[in-house]
Amino acid sequence: MPRPEKGGPRETRTGYAQALAAVAFLSTSPVLVRWAGGISAVEITFWRLAIAAATVAAVAALTRRSIRWRPLLRRRFAVYGVVIALHFFLYIASLSFTTVTHSLALVYTAPLFIAVLSQVFLGERLTPRRWAGVLLAVAGVALLTGLAGAARSGNGAPPGRALVGDLLALGSAVTFAVYSVIGRARRTASPLFDYAAGIYGWGALWLLPLALWQAPGSVYSPSGALAVVGLGLGPLGAGHTLYNAALRRIPATSANLIATLEVVGGVALSALLLGEIPSPTALAAAAVVLAGILVVVL
Repeated sequence: MPRPEKGGPRETRTGYAQALAAVAFLSTSPVLVRWAGGISAVEITFWRLAIAAATVAAVAALTRRSIRWRPLLRRRFAVYGVVIALHFFLYIASLSFTTVTHSLALVYTAPLFIAVLSQVFLGERLTPRRWAGVLLAVAGVALLTGLAGAARSGNGAPPGRALVGDLLALGSAVTFAVYSVIGRARRTASPLFDYAAGIYGWGALWLLPLALWQAPGSVYSPSGALAVVGLGLGPLGAGHTLYNAALRRIPATSANLIATLEVVGGVALSALLLGEIPSPTALAAAAVVLAGILVVVL
C-alpha cells in the first residue's frame, strides 16, 4: 500500500525545495534540444522518455525501492503516458519554429490552466492573494511574448511559421497543466518511482512507432546523441521526477509557478550558450514572473 501523504511545515518546505531543484535541471532543456539538431522532435521525445524511465528504474533498484510494474499496466497509466508524450513533443517541436524565450513563456501559461483544473478536480481553492500571484506571473509571460516580439524578429520566421510555434507551445502548456494535476491527484495512490517510471515508459511506448517512422530522415551526430541522453537524464529523469515529488507536498499551482523559473533559467542559458540574447523587455517581464511566484509561495 502506498504511504499516505504527510503534512506539516517541514513537508511543505521540502516540496518547495524539490520544485526549486527541479528548475535547475529543467532550465537545461532548451539548450540540449537545440544541440540535438538533426534529430526529429518525435525521436528526441521518445528517447528522452525512454532514458528517463530507465533512469528512474535504476535509481529505484539502487535505493532498494522495487517498482510494482503490474499496476502500471492499467489503462489509466496508458492515458497518463499520452498526456506526457504530447507535452514534451509539442514543446520540443515549438523550438523548431520560434526562440527559446517565446516558447518557454507560452508553455508557462500553464498556471492559469492548472489553477482552474485544481479547483475543479482537486478542490484546491486559491485565496485572492494567490490568484493575484497567478495573474501577476501570467502578466509577466504576456509581456514577455506580446510586447517584446523577440521570437519573430530573433529567428526571422514569417508570421505564419511563428503562429505554428505559438500554437504548439500553447498546446504544451495545456498538457503540462493536465500532467501536473494528474501528478497531484495520484500523490497518495502510487509511490513516486512507480508513477514516474509508469508515465515515462508509457509515453515512450506511444511514441515508438512514430520514432521508427521518422528515424530514416534523422542524423545522429555524437554531440546530438549526447544531448538526447542528457535530456533523458537531467531535465526529465531528475527534473520532472523532482517536480512530481514536489507535487506530493505542495499545491499544483504553487509547484508550477515555481517551475515557471525555467523561463528565466532557460533564457539565461540560451543567451550564454546559444547566443539568443533576450531584449530588455524580456528581462523586465522575467522580473514580473518572479514577483508573481513570490506572491504565491511566501
